[in-house]
Amino acid sequence: MVVFDTEIERFSQMGEKTGWTYIAIPKEIAIQLKPNCKKSFRVQGLLDGLAVSGLALLPMGEGDFILALNSNLRKQLKKEEGAKLRIELEEDKNFKIEMPEDLELCLMEERHCLDSFFKLPKSHQNYYINWLNTAKTEPTRIKRLTQIVIAMDKKQNFSEMMRSNKADQ
Repeated sequence: MVVFDTEIERFSQMGEKTGWTYIAIPKEIAIQLKPNCKKSFRVQGLLDGLAVSGLALLPMGEGDFILALNSNLRKQLKKEEGAKLRIELEEDKNFKIEMPEDLELCLMEERHCLDSFFKLPKSHQNYYINWLNTAKTEPTRIKRLTQIVIAMDKKQNFSEMMRSNKADQ
């Protein structure tokens, strides 16, 4: 478990991350969490005593990472930009998102689509699954299932699929 104090920050201008609230995880700390890792990975632990798990550390280059703090998490912490936090983290080796049965059935219709899905990095598989699971209505879920199958047929990662869908609208 790595323990350190930090301050909540916010990106003013950072491309797709503009407006994100986050904490910086310097290279020296990231190495202690998961040595020689340069890609996103999941952590668990305590943020000011609040238990968290399955949170993604996102690489920022030069070995540094960030941990995004969404509005729900900030409300639980009762903290915003500029506030100090006590961080206690370790790699979350048990984190796993299960593939929904309907997604697996749809992808199995065309075996190459299922193969394409499993060739994606785990983070992109999780993006697809989380996106599907956040559909609030059955018609939206069906539309998203269709979009995922089409994306797998085209061998698109999550961001490529999202851009392609925006271009089609």
